[in-house]
Amino acid sequence: MNELPIVVTCTDRKASPPPADLQARTLPSGDLPQRAAEWARRLQAVQGWQAKLQDLYQGDQWRRALALTDAAARAGFVPRLYVASAGLGLRQVSSLAPSYAATFVPRHADSVAFSSPEASRWWDHLQHLDGTSDLSKIATAAGRALVVLSETYAQAMQRDLRGLAAADAEVVLIGGACDLDGVLRVPANAALRQALGGTLTSLNNRMAASWLEHCTPGRLISPEAQARWDAWASQAARPERYARTPMSDELVIAFIKEMKALHPDSSRTRLLRLFRDKGMACEQKRFADLYTSTIGR
Repeated sequence: MNELPIVVTCTDRKASPPPADLQARTLPSGDLPQRAAEWARRLQAVQGWQAKLQDLYQGDQWRRALALTDAAARAGFVPRLYVASAGLGLRQVSSLAPSYAATFVPRHADSVAFSSPEASRWWDHLQHLDGTSDLSKIATAAGRALVVLSETYAQAMQRDLRGLAAADAEVVLIGGACDLDGVLRVPANAALRQALGGTLTSLNNRMAASWLEHCTPGRLISPEAQARWDAWASQAARPERYARTPMSDELVIAFIKEMKALHPDSSRTRLLRLFRDKGMACEQKRFADLYTSTIGR
């Protein structure tokens, strides 16, 4: 059947605002196993509105993730899309879930972990939830897998990725955090953004689509495809130089207040991205401190 499992990360934008008890910021203080168990209890107690994951997530990054199935079909595969989520674990996009707010992004109000080791432990707890999938089993059954992960998610899923590297399967990792024996990794390359278009947040998904376009039909990895990709990437790369304007604390705070009024569900990370997209400069920690002093966690 030439099935191709594709794994992508979730997005912070959802089709509906999450209820208070499904926002990680409302978890009680305590050690990680206790917080993870409480989160699992809340998920299992959910009643009412739920949506298929393919409809729950929103934004350009998610649209590009969904578009990978079309790119895979054109490359001669039968795609199966999975999403890695800090709130749900690894699930098929056809599965149902409520709206929620949980992330591995450090210093985010709904971050479930404060370090990479803690994120990895949280992910391991998630994998015991009903409905989660086993990445290495998925790849072994299909004989291949295309995994598209940010550095943050790759660090959280390091145990799964090591298992994937040991699986009897062809695996391409777009993005990720480090090289793994047994996995062909294509690191995120911001110099390709101009050629691929879009924002940096959707770059990994766009790179994955381009990899599929360069594939030999029906084969995820081949020497010819790697040569075509390397030649294209070398020619298309254009290092970006940013010329953003430094802004005072007062102007940054005014921007945060304005954007929160217009987009109340936007995360701090998304607001910083919007701020920089408008050509304004602010160091990440300074923006986080101003956000916290203005809005709170």
